[in-house]
Amino acid sequence: MRAPSSGLIAEIFLQHIKHSHLTHLTQKHKIINYCIYVYDILIIFDSNHSNILEIINDFNSLQPKLRFTAETEEDYTLNYLDISINRTPTSLNASTFRKPTFTDIITPSHPTTPCKTNTLSLGTCTTYLTPTT
Repeated sequence: MRAPSSGLIAEIFLQHIKHSHLTHLTQKHKIINYCIYVYDILIIFDSNHSNILEIINDFNSLQPKLRFTAETEEDYTLNYLDISINRTPTSLNASTFRKPTFTDIITPSHPTTPCKTNTLSLGTCTTYLTPTT
């Protein structure tokens, strides 16, 4: 069983890696922009200056316990989280991406499902749907 503090410790460690190494890697590989969400990283870089294999090798050399992998675009499209990003010569277009296994249902409420699971599912939905001011 994981300790309650393990998520916090992992976040502190990743923030340390980010602040101590990412500036150098950004300059070395001409990284234009990057987005990090939990364990997913989207990197936009100058392909005339660097290639994805060099970037992955440098990221993997930061810490032996961390392994980075790459998913490249196909037909000028890349899926990141729930967004499908389409690249054109002059712009980037985004649309909603759904995996083929997407079912669009939440956990049903019946006796075989613990009440806590249903509450968490609905609580998460309302947290994301509630507008903030």
